[in-house]
Amino acid sequence: MAKVIQFPSPGPEKFGFKPVRKKGKEAKKKPGQLDLFTSGKVISLNQLSRFEEALLLDDRGDKKARDVYQKAIDEGDSIADAYCNLGILESQGGNVSKAIDCFTKCLKENPRHFEAHYNLANLYAEVGNLALAKVHYQISIEIEPYFPNSHFNLGLTLAMNKEVEEAIQSLKSYCTLVSTQDKRQAYELINNLSQTLGN
Repeated sequence: MAKVIQFPSPGPEKFGFKPVRKKGKEAKKKPGQLDLFTSGKVISLNQLSRFEEALLLDDRGDKKARDVYQKAIDEGDSIADAYCNLGILESQGGNVSKAIDCFTKCLKENPRHFEAHYNLANLYAEVGNLALAKVHYQISIEIEPYFPNSHFNLGLTLAMNKEVEEAIQSLKSYCTLVSTQDKRQAYELINNLSQTLGN
């Protein structure tokens, strides 16, 4: 007799950070598409910018990434992106106030920095400041309306804040952006929240 093994279904990230993976204009490009209308630039393969060096170290889990991100900031290389990724490292290290400082410095450099708003919202949600989490999720949705995790996390935040009808709407928005498999958890939450409205 065969034994059936149930694999857990991958759910949406709950309050997970989103690091910046590309810098500057590179971040705006869609994967797999070439921009035919910009001038070319020859880049030596062995010379990375300070931010790119920090990103490589960060991807490897090297603790030196924090110092190299700071050097990138000091040298003026991708300042907003470096602050954003440095904020994630500070948060992962348990330095909440330093993480908030990094994310806000990122936003001072670029007020419409999507990842900083999203990460700051996650951080505020983790520490229980639901009002500020809500604001930053809403801003991240204004900037990148098709990023599903912003809608899901906003729905959770609204539900925790007892704003049930708004939470249901946010979760429904999430469902329009994801595959059928990812919708299950959201539909479960919507059903539970709908029952609280009926009581």
